[in-house]
Amino acid sequence: MSEPSRRICKIVLRIVSQLLWLAALVIALSGIFLLINFKHCRLFLEDESIILPALLAVVAALFLLAAGIAGCCASQKESPCLQGIFVYFLIIVFCLEATAAALSYINVEKMGSELAPFERVFHQYNGSSKDPDTQAVDFLQKELHCCGVHGFQDWQTSPWFNESGHTRVPLSCCNSTFTNCTGSVDQPELLFTKGCQGKLEDVLSFILHLILWSSVGAAGIQVVGLVSVSVLMKESPLQEYRILDRDPFS
Repeated sequence: MSEPSRRICKIVLRIVSQLLWLAALVIALSGIFLLINFKHCRLFLEDESIILPALLAVVAALFLLAAGIAGCCASQKESPCLQGIFVYFLIIVFCLEATAAALSYINVEKMGSELAPFERVFHQYNGSSKDPDTQAVDFLQKELHCCGVHGFQDWQTSPWFNESGHTRVPLSCCNSTFTNCTGSVDQPELLFTKGCQGKLEDVLSFILHLILWSSVGAAGIQVVGLVSVSVLMKESPLQEYRILDRDPFS
């Protein structure tokens, strides 16, 4: 290979390595965002399998970061060792990304069954700030700007609504732009109108899709990196060896 061609391959490898850092940032943030949401919404989920793509995404991001460092070093020094480390890191990341993407797709497809406990948690709401179900419901309604499972009307069939005198919903249903909101069902225009189940499903689906497509994008970048480093490894000068002299004492 001519020297200009080798220089181009090194430049491509350096650019790919920097793009791997960017991909690692996106994938890591996606995984961390899903873990944070799971921490606050775990009571609304059927099981904990939804966090597996997040954990794999974070681990893959760490290997992507290491691969980017190895790729930058390999683009400056024609070291077979660094080139080999770069390739091994990319193979590991491929496996992690493929698994994370597959699990993300599976969880998106079964999102409806994952949120099966939703109505049960809402019906166990009692208004106590020390109750885990109450804390989870209030947090969800405030953060997602929602009210009830499918709408604020759902509260009218809940035990807490009957005990409160059939007049109001939790204050966490109040639209924060209206300071005079008391949760009264007679003023629905002051309440969040959309249900929480649909909003949480949209948030979780968005994060899972982000993990899925960022993994696919990172895989495309990795293919370019593998091609460039393979060309460099194929055309790298052979090491010169010499036969050692025989032992003079033999």
